[in-house]
Amino acid sequence: MQAGMDEHELIIKAGRGDAYAFEQLMSAHESKMYAVALRMCGNREDAQDCLQEAMIRVYRAISGFKGQSSFSTWVYRITMNSCLDELRRRKNRTATSLDAMLENGFAPSDDGDTPEQSSLRSEQRRVLERAIADLPDDMKAAIVLRDIQGCSYDEIAQALNANVGTIKSRISRGREKLRSMLMEQPELFGRHPV
Repeated sequence: MQAGMDEHELIIKAGRGDAYAFEQLMSAHESKMYAVALRMCGNREDAQDCLQEAMIRVYRAISGFKGQSSFSTWVYRITMNSCLDELRRRKNRTATSLDAMLENGFAPSDDGDTPEQSSLRSEQRRVLERAIADLPDDMKAAIVLRDIQGCSYDEIAQALNANVGTIKSRISRGREKLRSMLMEQPELFGRHPV
């Protein structure tokens, strides 16, 4: 961000059409927006498209930002909506990418792992990512924001425009569905996967 300029000032300037202020705001939030988009979309190309769409939406709407939530929560909401729109468009075309998972947070195996342990861990990641991709969109969004991005229930409720009770229910049901899906592969996850 500009030296001596806080986020609030940048929002005001960006709302008045200051491209540099908008760039500064987006550079501060872009990596988290992309991480959300990647988790929701499952591949880099669609995530990049959703990120671009979200940034366009933010640019068009920033002059109307009223500060009723934090700017980051507002940006998350726009990013999630962009992703949900994309998922609706490609409902039957789910792609999984281990490369994308590794690129955004799943750590590669430890150097001390045996080839078998490394292979098992990679397969577990692949199966978990596919299971998350197969969740209904509302559950997937809540799970991604809570369990992968680490957002609070209140932040998720604001981002997804739902009440906290609904969010907790979606997360609980989503986790149960994930647990059921993963238990179908006991060779990978044993008796208690998640």
